[in-house]
Amino acid sequence: MISDSRRPPFSVIVATLNEAAEISETLARASAALGPDAELIVVDGDSRDGTAEVAIPAARVIVTAAGRGHQFRTGADAAAGAVLVFLHADTWLEPGVGAAIEAALASGAVAGCLRFAVRGDRPSLRYRVLSSAINWRTRVFRTATGDQALFVTREGYRACGGMPAAPLFEDVRFVRRLRGAGPFVQADSRALTSTRRWDEGGFLATVGRHWLLRALERLGADPAGLAHRYDRDVTRPANRLLKNPGGSRAGGSRGSGKERRTELASPEHEVRRPGVARATARRRDDGSTARPPCADHRE
Repeated sequence: MISDSRRPPFSVIVATLNEAAEISETLARASAALGPDAELIVVDGDSRDGTAEVAIPAARVIVTAAGRGHQFRTGADAAAGAVLVFLHADTWLEPGVGAAIEAALASGAVAGCLRFAVRGDRPSLRYRVLSSAINWRTRVFRTATGDQALFVTREGYRACGGMPAAPLFEDVRFVRRLRGAGPFVQADSRALTSTRRWDEGGFLATVGRHWLLRALERLGADPAGLAHRYDRDVTRPANRLLKNPGGSRAGGSRGSGKERRTELASPEHEVRRPGVARATARRRDDGSTARPPCADHRE
């Protein structure tokens, strides 16, 4: 057991699937924002594009079954830090985040998030409106999504029951758990997220799809059914782009639902590469197809 005095101040857990183009910059910015003593953990969903190998020089890498909730939970179980930070692969932390998180926790909070923003010095009006709306919602309703870099003390994570391994909206459910463990606040620093999901899916269509699915989830709709709908509307079109050399960057699901179910039902072989560990693959209890971590359910 690691004594408190020897723990890293932060453990950053990044869930990835086919993020070779993004992961190096994301890890570099996280290290700069949180300091050289921060522990960096990449939990990869068995990417096809070499994401795990790209991440090895900068982070501890664990390879497991795809599904962001499951991947985050796997990383948290392996983390040693006093504060856990859950980070999307296309979200950058700006300088000073470490001090902002420490100040938020020193105020009595157990958990929280950062202010949402998109990358770029001059985002368009629609993204400025989106950012303002998301941050207003967080201040008023104390809720957040995963692209706001959720953070929690080690003790708070244990008290709330950990990250739910849900097939969709694991971040929203996690925030509900965090609020039950203690005060949840918005720290005075930003998480800078790529606009790729809105750009690829259409801005209004992506916003509308998110709110529809989130409303259905809140009304008690079956998570597996919602995940199937998300996969049909978002993941499969993204997968077609993956097969097109001139298309978008990697980020869709890997193969059909039948192929994914077969993979998740089979034990994974040992990886013979330094720096990469494979967690045991487990098929979900609800039998659902794993949602790729990069397929964000954003506002």
